[in-house]
Amino acid sequence: MQATMMNSTLNRAAFAVPTLQNQKFFGLCPSAAPARLPALKRQQIRPVHTASGITIPPIKKLGEPEIDDAVNAIRFLSIDGVNCAKSGHPGLPMGCAPMAYVIWKETMKLNPKNPQFFNRDRFVLSAGHGSMLQYSLLYLAGFDSVTVEDLKQFRQWESRTPGHPENFLTPGVEVTTGPLGQGVGNAVGLALAEAHLAARFNKPDAPKIVDHYTYCIMGDGCNMEGISNEAASLAGHWGLGKLIAFYDDNQISIDGNTEISFTEDVSARYEALGWHTIHVKDGNTDIDGLRAAIAEAKSVTDKPTLIKVSTLIGYGSPNKAGTHDVHGAALGEPETDETRNNLGWKYPPFELPDGVLDNFSRVEEGAKLEAEWKKNVEEYTQKYPEEGAEFQQLISDELPAEWDATLPNFTPDDKALASRVHSQTMLNVLQPTLPGLIGGSADLAPSNLTIMKGTGDFQNDKSGIGGYAERNIRFGVREHGMGAICNGIALHNSGLIPYCATFYIFTDYMRGAMRMSALSEAGVIYVMTHDSIGLGEDGPPPQPIEHLASFRAMPNILMLRPGDGNETAGAYKAAVLNAKGKNPENRKRPSVLALSRQNLPNLPGTSIEGVAKGAYAVVEGEGTPDVIVIATGSELAIAVDGAKKSGKNVRVVSMPSWELFEEQDDAYKQSVLPKEVENRVSLEAGSTFGWERYIGTKGIAIGVDTFGASAPGPVLYEKFGITADAVTNAINKF
Repeated sequence: MQATMMNSTLNRAAFAVPTLQNQKFFGLCPSAAPARLPALKRQQIRPVHTASGITIPPIKKLGEPEIDDAVNAIRFLSIDGVNCAKSGHPGLPMGCAPMAYVIWKETMKLNPKNPQFFNRDRFVLSAGHGSMLQYSLLYLAGFDSVTVEDLKQFRQWESRTPGHPENFLTPGVEVTTGPLGQGVGNAVGLALAEAHLAARFNKPDAPKIVDHYTYCIMGDGCNMEGISNEAASLAGHWGLGKLIAFYDDNQISIDGNTEISFTEDVSARYEALGWHTIHVKDGNTDIDGLRAAIAEAKSVTDKPTLIKVSTLIGYGSPNKAGTHDVHGAALGEPETDETRNNLGWKYPPFELPDGVLDNFSRVEEGAKLEAEWKKNVEEYTQKYPEEGAEFQQLISDELPAEWDATLPNFTPDDKALASRVHSQTMLNVLQPTLPGLIGGSADLAPSNLTIMKGTGDFQNDKSGIGGYAERNIRFGVREHGMGAICNGIALHNSGLIPYCATFYIFTDYMRGAMRMSALSEAGVIYVMTHDSIGLGEDGPPPQPIEHLASFRAMPNILMLRPGDGNETAGAYKAAVLNAKGKNPENRKRPSVLALSRQNLPNLPGTSIEGVAKGAYAVVEGEGTPDVIVIATGSELAIAVDGAKKSGKNVRVVSMPSWELFEEQDDAYKQSVLPKEVENRVSLEAGSTFGWERYIGTKGIAIGVDTFGASAPGPVLYEKFGITADAVTNAINKF
């Protein structure tokens, strides 16, 4: 018999289960379980030391039965879910349950019936391996996205409770986490978005329409990863006072006690980064201490706050608490039984004491919070109609009407310019028409050319060098943190379109964040300049080779390499549309724009519309061509010259985006690359890997399959054979 859920908003624990005499429950998810386990006697264990050297304190009540039940509900829902899956990480939820209770039940503003309620507080579980903690909280708070049946399907095919939190699968999850430290960067981005919008729209004589906090739980591993330090450094510099991070100080990593590899004073480091720091020494039972820490954090408005919470990983487990054994594996049947006994939990898997769900539910309160906020927005808009209209348009996450009308067109008579210069033009013509466009560079703005001239620098309002309402972000030399912060801005889901920039080679430093952009469906625009050996004298270290191929291999990311001014305009249009999910899959995706250092002529036949197709003919030839030459970016003009010199009937195809071309119908693809024409040449100043997809086994790929060299750009192109003569010679081989 299957357990069945009652149709009740609040009483979601009431589900029928068969009574099985003398049968223990373990791994029988989703149905057979005894209605009530025999009464258990709590063990009063004395303090002991684990093999990891951690002191195990005696189990004690939290003072109020309602709180004790709620905290243990978080623990045992997490234990049961991991046991069902026979894999997962129970230790973090067991140790973090008290702080999670105070955050989710007593502190956060949220509306379970509308997970996208704009003025909700945001929560990030940076230590995403402990995902059952977040799923248990969503269930207890009353979110429809996670039912008890979903908890039983933890880590299973097509479940809404995957192994790590995924924002695109589970409403109520703000960001996708897993790679440690990424969530810290995301949290900084979420807090930045709040600070920016609050500064732009809140008025002293009107109700606040942007007013929420970002809460983050991170662990030792998050703090070991360099990305967290990059992001935390910026948060401290910006003084993001509505960012509160909880450091789960449990002294355990996969290898064992952190004394073997991580002995720094984390609080001192954060204090040096400009954070306010607090230490809750007993995160296992000191509920009042947790409450006081949050109150203190909120009272500090000019700094982000780190609350170090010393916890016992796997709290309640008699034999595994305080050890790495409880970090990444199910407790197992005997230890689960002993943990129930130890904590006095007399309920079978997934069953809760009467009243826990009703008491924990945030549904009624959440509806009131959203209704009050909507009333405030109406009052604000009556007083400030222009700002109110802009705010509501922005948070609708729709693009403004005619936002792209200002994108320029170019002719061959226009001056040859590097595509990075054209990129600067596009950012500045879009800045007035896209009020959500915000971003900057990793200390390379003079080279990336990413400054929007119509706005100042995003800085602490007290800095004297900018303000929170401005839209140029100075990230400093922090590429990885920059990418994660931009993911947070995008996933704030308030209409902001973040862009960030560096040299294309330094995507190697931020690749983890870029992959998370793609996975999380975060519409970030990556403006990557100096995209080939054409950057010249600096030599191989900053010269990209394999990078185009590698991003073309990454799912759900748009790789764009424009060849002149028109194509750069088209690349920005495609990037903005995809940031908002305007594509065949209706799925938001990030874009990478690979832009040249060297000047490029504006070619006849290029167009914004052509870029939208991914590939199109810029030189048609007559009828069916003898040869097709396919080129991208700075090599497009070289391909045109080489085709003309060949004297043959050659079609030259610009292919700024493989992904966009693959999304066209077969008839269009056949019209551009007819199957009957097998004589094909590709030209790109990068790895030739993958070009066989379009040139076939008979084709000739011209590219660079070794590291570059130090010399002027034109010399490198000649030495590496990226020339019109090389194209002509290849054509004439057919």
